[in-house]
Amino acid sequence: MKHKKLNQWLWKWHFIAGLIALPFVVLLAITGGVYLFKDNYEAPKKTHIKYVIPNGTPIAFQEQLQIATKTFKKSPNAMVIPTGKDQATEFVSGRFSHKKSVFVNPYTGEVTGKISPKDSKMYLVRKLHGELLLGKFGTKIVELIASWLFVLIITGVYVFWPNRKQGLKGFFTIRFKQGKRTLFRDLHAVLGFWMSVLLLMTLAGGMPWTDVFGDNFKWLQKVTNTGFPKTWRGIGLQSHAKGETIALDNMVALAKTKNLKGKLNIGLPKGKKGVYTIYNETFDLDAQKRFYYDQYSGKQVLKHNWEDVGILMRGRMWFMAFHQGQFGLWNWVLMLFIAVVLAFMSVAALVSYLKRKPSGSWGAPKVPAQFKVGYGIIGIIVLLGIVFPLFGISVVLIVLVAILRGRK
Repeated sequence: MKHKKLNQWLWKWHFIAGLIALPFVVLLAITGGVYLFKDNYEAPKKTHIKYVIPNGTPIAFQEQLQIATKTFKKSPNAMVIPTGKDQATEFVSGRFSHKKSVFVNPYTGEVTGKISPKDSKMYLVRKLHGELLLGKFGTKIVELIASWLFVLIITGVYVFWPNRKQGLKGFFTIRFKQGKRTLFRDLHAVLGFWMSVLLLMTLAGGMPWTDVFGDNFKWLQKVTNTGFPKTWRGIGLQSHAKGETIALDNMVALAKTKNLKGKLNIGLPKGKKGVYTIYNETFDLDAQKRFYYDQYSGKQVLKHNWEDVGILMRGRMWFMAFHQGQFGLWNWVLMLFIAVVLAFMSVAALVSYLKRKPSGSWGAPKVPAQFKVGYGIIGIIVLLGIVFPLFGISVVLIVLVAILRGRK
């Protein structure tokens, strides 16, 4: 049996937090759902840049690199190996939102175009989803809302949990004939309960992008040595400068013999002591491999498999990929479903609230004055405040405001 007064207390905070977070949750659900269509939206707009008409014998990759380098402000750091004769060769400079790609026609040497994530309208959708178009301040608002969403889900599951009298049918009951208030309340509660695990997984995939939690998580990876190996991106690896450097074409030929899954890349040496890197990008994370070669002798300096990556980083990358729907069609459809249902659940909660809200009052649930929160609940709140610092700070501020109001 649930503790009645505890249930009322949790319901009150679920209500208050939900009311504050609701508009942000709807926005995040909609923008997240729209961003899932990023590739479908952008692909047709990039066709004229990425694809060419095969005509004659391709020029050397080394020569294509020289052509591409002239168009960059900074030297390219990688090349994507084409998989078809009708593909332009992509040379990349920078990473993440600072990434810029130049495409070269391998038959004519003409630069077919440049692509940067910031040039797409989907970039605005992503910035709206991640920071509300408010920069670092917006990022922290999104992190605060996401932190409270963990609390909303946990308290919602407890408040919804049917009592013994309702039994198992309570987990499935939606009352269609008892008015709109009850109907939308049940839709919100039942859908929320059955979606709770998926929602928690989705939130877990988004938190590594946040400022405070994300930085703390990176720190934890560093001190526990559970992130990427220091040499994962070739840092600390050196070539022995002797003789002529190996042509890029030789490294491309070597890379093709590896039969790696996904997009095949050549990491270009940085300076005279840098190394070549052959690596693949695939969301079959276990299939990711990286090979490092001396740019003069061609000897293998080091090799990394996905098993070399620390457990926290592996978990982080899995949840981030899941969050973006990148594990295939099933994952994409599931994330779209989660986005749609989350938006619907939020609207259903609002409709139910407006139907029950007394005129001239917020209609917040009341808690018996004699109820005292137990040490167990306080311990859980403290733990959540440590894991999600912005949540912890917000709770401290709420408590301080409540104390000051009580003294008036």
